Amino acid sequence: MNRFVLAGSGSGVGKTTFTIGIMRALMKRGLTVQGFKCGPDYIDPTYHTAVTKRPSRNIDSFMMSHDTVRAIVARASQDVEVAMIEGVMGFYDGKSPLSNEGSAADLSEITKSPVILIFNAASMARSAAAIVKGFQLLEEHSNIVGVLANQLGSKSHFEIVKSAIEQECGIPVIGYLPKGAVPTLPSRHLGLVPAIERGDLDSYFDRLAEAIEETVDLEQLLDITKAQSLDVPVSIFDPQPQGQEVHIAVAKDAAFNFYYEENLELLRAYGATLHFFSPLKNEEVPKIAQGLYIGGGFPEEFAESLAKNEATKQSIRAALERGLPTLAECGGFMFLTEEIVNRQGQVFPMVGVIPGRVRMQAKLAALGYREMTGVPGNFLLNEREQAKGHEFHYSTYEGEDSSPAYFSKGRFRAQQEGYLHKKLVAGYTHFHFASNPQLVKNWLTTCLEGEQ
Repeated sequence: MNRFVLAGSGSGVGKTTFTIGIMRALMKRGLTVQGFKCGPDYIDPTYHTAVTKRPSRNIDSFMMSHDTVRAIVARASQDVEVAMIEGVMGFYDGKSPLSNEGSAADLSEITKSPVILIFNAASMARSAAAIVKGFQLLEEHSNIVGVLANQLGSKSHFEIVKSAIEQECGIPVIGYLPKGAVPTLPSRHLGLVPAIERGDLDSYFDRLAEAIEETVDLEQLLDITKAQSLDVPVSIFDPQPQGQEVHIAVAKDAAFNFYYEENLELLRAYGATLHFFSPLKNEEVPKIAQGLYIGGGFPEEFAESLAKNEATKQSIRAALERGLPTLAECGGFMFLTEEIVNRQGQVFPMVGVIPGRVRMQAKLAALGYREMTGVPGNFLLNEREQAKGHEFHYSTYEGEDSSPAYFSKGRFRAQQEGYLHKKLVAGYTHFHFASNPQLVKNWLTTCLEGEQ
């Protein structure tokens, strides 16, 4: 099969543009393609899924073990012809500037995947070779097998860059995209999910594929990216001995859609049946639910509609009053507060079970990996257990911090965060259950205890 990492020399060099363009072009050839994303990003996998019609998977060597990374790739790739792994930031950028942990370079080595390096070659000639050479030499086992150049002025410019790199680096330059070849990638935040669900981006994906087909040698790409299948005999995703069935309600729509696919699969592996409902459609928490999961997303973009959906809000209040073990992450946490205040100062009433409000701002409020340790009374994660996750949001919580849900450690800070009340665990952090599957066991056990 073919499996490869599309890595960049840095952020903003066109990784996502090349990735979804190549995905679409290969699918037009009748190939089945599976997408993966290095790191905790939720947005790029949404594009992958829209193009390939298969759920894209996050892989991350900080939040999960190497064996788990390989298991995710092996399981999702077993029935496809091409597995494409989109990198994060620059090829060697990860958790720390002093190691490869969490980087695309680390993940390419863990998954034994060859690498195609993408870089911005605008206004360059021979200097392009110095950039590629540097990436080759920084790590002995970089496994860079080919190069894609972006933002070139013309075909003759490409030939200059190509000849310099191939002479000095000994690897092929398999294609390029000229300046202005494709329109700017549509918004990676506002309105992305609704636009994809309506099919608004299908024509954009087709235009990307056409541009790729004109200037990228897809046959050469497939020739240099052959990879052996990963042998993973046992993994944390294997079905566990079934006990009593547990029903978990999951809020899922355009406002709440940030879920790691593996989180949902681990819940299923341990015996949960998932029941999806839409707060945007004013749907109630399913009556059968023994637990509740409200993930992240963009509730602020749908605040006016959510504020009016009393049936949903009342059903969530009732579920929490009944003691349903509930996890609310980021957007879910925001939804459970008293109100959301948008950047224009408009106030929208939310569920109201968490005292305080959330205020949106233009400046990024938090970004980065988190290591969480639980606190007494946290059904998901007690004071002796740890898990890993990620935080990314443009809002701040204005309320009492007298009942934190966990102790959160990041690169630049360590503090108590979140909100804990009875069987509710809420906060800005997105947990990755693969970092500690005990979270899933704890959750489902608590759900069953509530039925006794």
